[in-house]
Amino acid sequence: MTKPIGVVGAGMMGSEIALIFAVAGHSVLLTDQSRAAADAAIGRLETVLDRGIGRGFFSEADKGRALGNLRAVDSLDDFADRQVVVEAVFEDQSVKQAVFRQLDTILPADAIIASNTSTIPISTLASVVSAERQPRFLGTHYFSPVHRMKLVEVIPTFDTADEVVDEVMDLCRNAGKEPIRVKDVPGFAVNRVLHAFLIEAVKLVEEGVATPEDIDKACRLGLGHPVGPFDLMDVVTNSLSLQAQEIMHDAYGERFRPGSLLKQKVAAGHIGRKSGRGWKVYPPKS
Repeated sequence: MTKPIGVVGAGMMGSEIALIFAVAGHSVLLTDQSRAAADAAIGRLETVLDRGIGRGFFSEADKGRALGNLRAVDSLDDFADRQVVVEAVFEDQSVKQAVFRQLDTILPADAIIASNTSTIPISTLASVVSAERQPRFLGTHYFSPVHRMKLVEVIPTFDTADEVVDEVMDLCRNAGKEPIRVKDVPGFAVNRVLHAFLIEAVKLVEEGVATPEDIDKACRLGLGHPVGPFDLMDVVTNSLSLQAQEIMHDAYGERFRPGSLLKQKVAAGHIGRKSGRGWKVYPPKS
């Protein structure tokens, strides 16, 4: 059964979340801070679809269905008929909660709100919506690139109704994902494992055990990881990695204390691929 879905945030994550539901046959509206940003995101998705067709991830029929089901809109006011809305804006609690307050006044009473936060507790985010809405609020943490990564962490709050969790997990399966139910704790499941790994990788560099390049190679060849820890931090940006570790350090103590070298990198503007410098140096985009 298809549903009218809305996605807030037209960055890489939000646009691809919109894409997978459009491919699955749902009517999807996409919005961002401006209509131009949402339109540009749909343009980028055409490239994702074309590349995916070449690699066997999508078919021409998928492309036609996705672009037919996906539309950019001007603002959240256009979401008045949406039954499910996924938030995928900047990883900042106050920014996200401002979106939720507005959605709570616009959406139908039975609509579901899902946050794509990667580390912020869902119950904290849900605290700003009405008591009537809270049973229909939960987290859905997707992984990048969304069109290829199967996993979705589904995180209920203290008040999320079980039938809402089941409905959202079915919606994810319908879109080709493999959801798992995770308790609402900072970092959820995957990021707690991931950032313990990243913190240890930074310690190895701080102690002079090996270079970032060699640690990445060791993890690819020795552990079978598709990407090394330093390449990963440079892709997602070192600043976001630091932010996630600080959230978990506050929650869990010393085992998640961010490495001083990571802090230095961020303070020096070595953010990663977007800045051209991170743990490695990247040539400017032509």
